[in-house]
Amino acid sequence: MNMDLSPASDEKIASLKTLATVIYALYALSLFFGITAIVAIVLNYIKREEVQGTWLESHFSWQIRTFWWSVLWCVVGAITWIILIGWVVWGVAFVWFIYRIAKGWLNLNDNKPMLLQ
Repeated sequence: MNMDLSPASDEKIASLKTLATVIYALYALSLFFGITAIVAIVLNYIKREEVQGTWLESHFSWQIRTFWWSVLWCVVGAITWIILIGWVVWGVAFVWFIYRIAKGWLNLNDNKPMLLQ
């Protein structure tokens, strides 16, 4: 954990929290405009180093894992679409994605780290 309690670090944490909020919003928007997920994952990787050692690191890991697992399940759904199982996979992945974004955003709002699962 980052133990620097100076005002500058508070400002930096506030700035990074705002960024995490924007990233959650980009992931949420990706349900309508898929390209925003690409912007979000790029931002996650660009800023990941800056959140290391803070409670926000868990949010970035949560967001990154959400992205990559979603990609995996969408691919599995696409491969199995022809035998109709893909529709179920996509449906479950859709609900899971919404859950992950909502849970992360709520914890971020409450200044709580994510328990990574």
